[in-house]
Amino acid sequence: MIWLAVLGIFIVFKLRKIEGATMKKIYIADDEANIRHAIKTFLESAGYTVEDFETGDALLAAFAESPADLVVLDVMMPGSNGFVVCKELRKTSYVPIIMLTARDSDLDYATGLDLGSDDYLVKPFSPMALTMRVKAIFRRIEFERQANGG
Repeated sequence: MIWLAVLGIFIVFKLRKIEGATMKKIYIADDEANIRHAIKTFLESAGYTVEDFETGDALLAAFAESPADLVVLDVMMPGSNGFVVCKELRKTSYVPIIMLTARDSDLDYATGLDLGSDDYLVKPFSPMALTMRVKAIFRRIEFERQANGG
């Protein structure tokens, strides 16, 4: 059974190489393991490479070593919260950021967007909706790249 999964992953990888697609790398920071696992499962099944972190500080350290193509941040985490991580990422990068949080006040929403996030989802959320938003962000980036002659 495991060999079928490995074969499936190999075929998907080969097809993506043939199509000329590059595997986009996504970082997730959320202190809830079940949420990280759900997000990772959905995004990986959509063809993305995903690394997950229990804290924003761990994500920042990894990003400094090897930047991701998109970041998903929980707001309420131990150590540096998602707002702080978003602000730190914006000092050096234009990476797309999606905030994912139980904080649903208008002030929190405005704070997340003002700090530079591209989207803001409130828990509970649909992992499929998150996946579709990720795809939409990457599609917009590709359209902009093509429009600018890249």
